[in-house]
This record gives sequence, structure tokens and C-alpha cells, in this order.
Amino acid sequence: MANKRDIIIIGGGLAGLTAALRLANNNCKVCLIEKNEYPHHKVCGEYVSNEVLPYLNSLGVDPFSVGAKKISKFEITDVKGFPLKASLSLGGFGISRYAFDNLFFELLRHKAEIIFDTVEKVTFEENHFSVTTQRKDVLYADFVIGAFGKRSNLDSFLNRRFMKKNAPWLAVKAHYEYGFPDDTVALHNFNGGYCGLSKTETNAVNACYLATFKSFKKQGAIDAFQKKELSKNPYLNHFFNEAKPIFKKPLTISQISFHQKEPVENHIFMLGDSAGLIHPLCGNGMAMAIRSAQIFSEMFFEAFQKSSFDRIKLEETYAAHWRGEFAERLKTGRFIQQILLNPFASKVGFSIAKIVPSVLPKLIERTHGSPMK
Repeated sequence: MANKRDIIIIGGGLAGLTAALRLANNNCKVCLIEKNEYPHHKVCGEYVSNEVLPYLNSLGVDPFSVGAKKISKFEITDVKGFPLKASLSLGGFGISRYAFDNLFFELLRHKAEIIFDTVEKVTFEENHFSVTTQRKDVLYADFVIGAFGKRSNLDSFLNRRFMKKNAPWLAVKAHYEYGFPDDTVALHNFNGGYCGLSKTETNAVNACYLATFKSFKKQGAIDAFQKKELSKNPYLNHFFNEAKPIFKKPLTISQISFHQKEPVENHIFMLGDSAGLIHPLCGNGMAMAIRSAQIFSEMFFEAFQKSSFDRIKLEETYAAHWRGEFAERLKTGRFIQQILLNPFASKVGFSIAKIVPSVLPKLIERTHGSPMK
């Protein structure tokens, strides 16, 4: 089979880029397929927990070299603007996906094969993969990583179960000029969703919110929704009245699903959001993407060094490690979301957190991990 790769990675977000860089740094023949050329913006909260910094440094990735903001404080408000504040024990940093993904790309571009195209078909036969792109190129590899994000046409092609379930969420993101503190990430609730605010490396404020279709369709348009629903929270009202948009129009994605996914499907190792999506209110999706790439890469590289691949054992080991690392985080994220979207439960929860200040830091800890080695 001519020009077969060791591994093909489908999707060039943080999970795919992290895995590609780790494996390419250690002589694996890696092909990364990404549909959009770098740099580009993505719908994302753009806050990253510092738990990933040791591993990023080991890969030669320094987010502060491009101006990432150091974040140490967290603020959350309920739908009426009642605030709670906490210090972030590990801290984090604010950086746009435009800059962060491109930082990886610049390190990777001379170490791995990178193809800008859309994958339409993945087939596993006789213990190897064939990957067909939109341009009808057919690529071959022993292993394939799925890092194609929250929802993809490939999920339908692979007949993944979560695609048959309702996905009643949409997300909206844009950058703004606004006087917001560098060291803070904020989460402001409104009826039917929540909006995160944090500074990026350009001093722009990233505003990214998640809303249910049920709440959004009453207004039918982004501007109307922001003026009539988000503005009921006084913090968001002030922000959207005073902030100056930088993008010509917001970025949006729809049909977001938080249903359970499998870490391995059709012999494809799923990373990042392709394996499981934590609610954005937990502010840790990017760190989880990087961590999932580390789990797979270290496991794969150990087998690669020995030239001894037991595919089934690798799949079982990765799935077990993934669940051990992330199952409780995802469970906590679902629990927090249920509270925030229920007016009575949210009121009770905020009251308890006000009386017992340690509650909020404890919840943050349960959605974050320890520093990655």
C-alpha cells in the first residue's frame, strides 16, 4: 500500500493539533486533515485552565509568548445579576482560538503532513484505514484519530448514537472592545442559557453564550435575543449596550449535543469534543481536549516505541483511561447546568453558595483536573 501513514488525525482543533505535535515530535508519520486553513476563529469560550501548562511547555507551546492573559478570578451571576466570586486555585489564561490554534500549527507545519480538506468517508478493513476526502483523495493509515469536534457529518457516516437524539442548543461568539479586567473570567446567566466573558491576547473581550432553541426561537434573531433576553441580567445589559463589536457579525453553531459519546467508535480513537462534550459553563473544554490528546498520545507512543500494537487492547485501555479522567467532570457539568437552568434550584444554589463560600471553589475543582505531567 503506497505511502501509508502511521496515523491520520481528522480535525485540527486543539485535540488534533496536540496529538499531532506530540506524535510528530517522536518520529511518527502523522497526517492531519483540517477543513479550514490557519489562523481562523472558532466558537469557543477561550479560557483555558492552567492544568495544561506543564504539558504545553513540554511540547514547546507557550501561550504567553503571543500575549495570553493570566486569569486568577472567577465571577458568576444568576439571571437577575446576583453575583458570586471566587479565586481560581490553579488559575488559567485567556487566548483566542485564532492565536492558540495557530501557535500549534506553526510548530507542527514542518513536522507533519497537513492537508486542508474535508473528510467524507472513513473505512476500516483488513486492519487498516482508508480515508476519503472531499477532493476524492484516498489516504491510508494503520490508525485514525477523530478530533472533528462537537458535531460533524462524519458522526452521521459512522452512525454514532448521539446523532439520533435531540440537540436543542446553539452557541454564539464574538469579540468586543470593552473595559473588562484581564485577570477575570465571568459567567452570567440568563433565561435559557449563560454567557462567558474573558479577555484575549489582543485585549478584545470574548463573549460566548450558549442558549436553548426554545428560548432563542421566541426572538428569532441574535440582536433581538441579546436585547430582550440577555439584557435582563444587568451585567449583560451593560456589556452589550457599551461594548463595541469587532467582528462584522457573530459566529454561530447549532445542534450542540451533550449526550454521551463513546471514546472509541469503529476503531477510531475519539479526542476532545468528539469523545464527550462538557458544558461550556464549566470553562474547561479546551483543557479537556488537550488532556485527552495527552492520554492517547502517551499510550500510543509507548506501543509505537515497542512496535507492538494490540489494537483491541489499545482501544480498551484508552476508553478506560478516558472514562476515568473525564466521567466525573462531565457528570458534574450536567448537574451544574440542571441547577442553573431551573429558576428555583438556581436561586437555592446561589443562596447556599453565598452562605457557604467554599461551595463554589469545590464545584470548580470537580470540573478541572490536576496539572498535567
